[in-house]
Amino acid sequence: MLSPAELERYARHIVMREIGGAGQQKLKNARVLVIGAGGLGAPVLQYLAAAGIGTLGIVDDDTVSLSNLQRQVIHDTDQLGEPKVASAAEAIARLNPNVKVEPHPTRIAGHNAISLISGYDFVVDGSDNFDTRYLVSDACFFAEKPLITAAVGQFDGSITTLRPFEDNKDGEANPTYRCLFPQKPRDGLLPTCAEAGVLGALTGIVGAMQAMEVIKEVTGTGDSLVGRMMMFDARAFRMETIRYKWSPKNPLNGISRKSWSEMLEDT
Repeated sequence: MLSPAELERYARHIVMREIGGAGQQKLKNARVLVIGAGGLGAPVLQYLAAAGIGTLGIVDDDTVSLSNLQRQVIHDTDQLGEPKVASAAEAIARLNPNVKVEPHPTRIAGHNAISLISGYDFVVDGSDNFDTRYLVSDACFFAEKPLITAAVGQFDGSITTLRPFEDNKDGEANPTYRCLFPQKPRDGLLPTCAEAGVLGALTGIVGAMQAMEVIKEVTGTGDSLVGRMMMFDARAFRMETIRYKWSPKNPLNGISRKSWSEMLEDT
């Protein structure tokens, strides 16, 4: 049950008809795994902690560097050289001591993805490379966990929600990440954040959107982004949404399905 202090802390949620006490209790009971405590992961963790998510898992094997601080606002100058999972956990404890943090100071990979993801109800991918995005989306399919995934460029970002282990209301299979992006870009085709740069505030906007989608998914509020990708252009300050559907050619829930081990061999 929510304590008197929690009732006061979350009062602005509880008075909302769409959230209420029942929704806040769902947030408290939820376990959410965040991949990456960087540009996207920072606002995701901050807003989910503030919202009262009961348990936050953080996967990151990196340490805080000075060049991170332009956008990774959960860390500060005094934490340079500190593991990001530890730095983020300290910030969350200051923000909301009711939240339990489970740090995973490791890189998510084929040998640990399923075990890490299986312990949580929802997964948020804030990684900065396609290898990890495909790995996480595949693992979430096999572990049957909803995934809120996003990506940012210099001035643009995108976000979608994936539940490909379920059917939609019409009895059709929900699309996978591989329905949206059938093949990974070849190495070197797209510049990295370090090479091209990224607007710091952009990661805050898109990361906050990811946190919003988690809250919606946990509480069952609003319309899900399943089958829809929202794209944001910061220079024009314009948002567009595209719809995408299940592809029978995708190797997860398509016609010719592959196992987890076969997916790892292909990647």
